[in-house]
Amino acid sequence: MQSATVAGYESHATNEFAQGWRVLVASLLGIGCGLAAMPFYTVGVFAPHLAKEFGWSFGEIMAGLTITTVVVIVAAPAAGILCDRFGTRRVAISSLVMFGLAYLSLAMLGNSLVQFYVTWAVIATLGAGTLPITFTRTVNQWFDRHRGVALGIAMTGTGVFGVLCKPLLAWVIGGWGWRAGYVALGLLPLALALPAVVLLFREPLQATLAEGTAPSAELPGLTKSEALRQWRFWLIAIVLLPISFSLAGAVPNLEPILLDRGIDQATILTLTPLIGLTAIAGRIVGGWLLDRFWAPAVAFVLLGAPAISCVILASAQLDPGMARFAILLLGFALGIEYDVVAYLTSRYFGMKSYSAIYSVFYVCFATGAGFGPLIFGIIRDWSHDFAPALLSAAVALPVCAGAFLFLGRYPQLK
Repeated sequence: MQSATVAGYESHATNEFAQGWRVLVASLLGIGCGLAAMPFYTVGVFAPHLAKEFGWSFGEIMAGLTITTVVVIVAAPAAGILCDRFGTRRVAISSLVMFGLAYLSLAMLGNSLVQFYVTWAVIATLGAGTLPITFTRTVNQWFDRHRGVALGIAMTGTGVFGVLCKPLLAWVIGGWGWRAGYVALGLLPLALALPAVVLLFREPLQATLAEGTAPSAELPGLTKSEALRQWRFWLIAIVLLPISFSLAGAVPNLEPILLDRGIDQATILTLTPLIGLTAIAGRIVGGWLLDRFWAPAVAFVLLGAPAISCVILASAQLDPGMARFAILLLGFALGIEYDVVAYLTSRYFGMKSYSAIYSVFYVCFATGAGFGPLIFGIIRDWSHDFAPALLSAAVALPVCAGAFLFLGRYPQLK
């Protein structure tokens, strides 16, 4: 097991979880209480309260997420470089502290959109080290044979947070107001994720880190500049944009899509939670598949299948049973997307500059996801129907997911 040996420890594959479970627990909590999950799952909860308090429109409030996406385009690659240079543990600890404190500052908002937007820019900048870029690097170092499942477990942090955050916020906001809700969120990375990372999160190269040398120096793989000269790098980067655009464009607009199709609000409330639950299952099952089959084929099947969902949702007549099936396919794909990219990065480009390389892919995915809901909404306003956007996504998903099949066999990295 080359990566394990290079990382400074020898372990039979069956013993990977016995040695790496601490890293998985810390990664799950770190990702779940980090920038990848907290803003996107909670902004809708606070929107009605901010609109009532300050008179802001929902569009003005949601623009905070767009600002976050734009800042991440710059901050994520910077965080990746820092991880490769100084180690993921240092970056994760520092970023969790700053991210939590920045989130707490939202409790002190005044009636100023400028303050609101600047705060989101600061949150995205300081919280970039809590993105999966950081944690998946170390998970990849600890796991080889069971890497797919391990990545899936670590990434379930986003889904677990998505399921639990709304009941928590409903209780806090109902009892103490929306400002207390922001305090509760800001405390999560500080009181929950930070202790777990401090106590449990270790890189196999801790001895090297203690000596102050670059932790990636002995790891196999390509440097970022070498990866940029590879056609495989650009193939992955290019196809991620339309894939993330198609998936993220449909999911946040799911409720209005179902309303347009004549499904009543009560039924919709029973359908939409399936996204988060199925995403959790998708991460585990998808990880298991990645460990047993060629990753590009798994990516093609799982990321191309939601084209069926888009066709179903675009149909004029939609019954709750078919809607449920479409939502399950979408949720499963959402549960595997970042895991697939992390896995492909480690197998095709290695661990030497993993964070720097993966951060570029993450930016591509985040860009598509950040603008997808907006463009879907614009198309709906223009055509009075989501069908044109959904049918375009139905074409893009299998075509772009099929491009992964051209990646070929995993290279032997040195």
